[in-house]
Amino acid sequence: MAFDLGTPVNTALLLYILYTIQRIIFPSGSVPKTVPNEFKNGYTWMPKSHPPTLLYQTYTPKTLAPFNGQDGKRILLAIKGVVYDVTAGRNFYGPEGMYANFAGRDASRGMAKQSFDESMLTPIDQPLDKLEDLTPEEIENMKGWMEHFSSKYIICGKLVENDAV
Repeated sequence: MAFDLGTPVNTALLLYILYTIQRIIFPSGSVPKTVPNEFKNGYTWMPKSHPPTLLYQTYTPKTLAPFNGQDGKRILLAIKGVVYDVTAGRNFYGPEGMYANFAGRDASRGMAKQSFDESMLTPIDQPLDKLEDLTPEEIENMKGWMEHFSSKYIICGKLVENDAV
């Protein structure tokens, strides 16, 4: 089967290939007359501001409580002793969010039972919930939430009893 230049498709294809090769071998040497608008003020890959540095800390329910997102502050929550910085999810965990009651608290029982009720939260002046009465399915729910939070948010500390610090 030979290459037949008599067919219009083959002729067009050959011309396109020759044009492309010519553009590669002999690129245009002309310089644009104007600078593109997006580079008028210079270009930098640096972000406008860096996020605040997070230190891994030990929190108690009382020291975790202020991190509830009020007045634009950071939002932290804990699940099974692991504290996550969920500030990036302010729409969900901030004061007006669906999960606002978990902000600044131990959310273990609520996440395990997939309930947002205030009754799922242990008061901050009481010992941490041992979660001993959870079913295997609820424990799996909680582990799933922990995997989700670990992949999406920064782990910034651990939660211990009030008198442990």
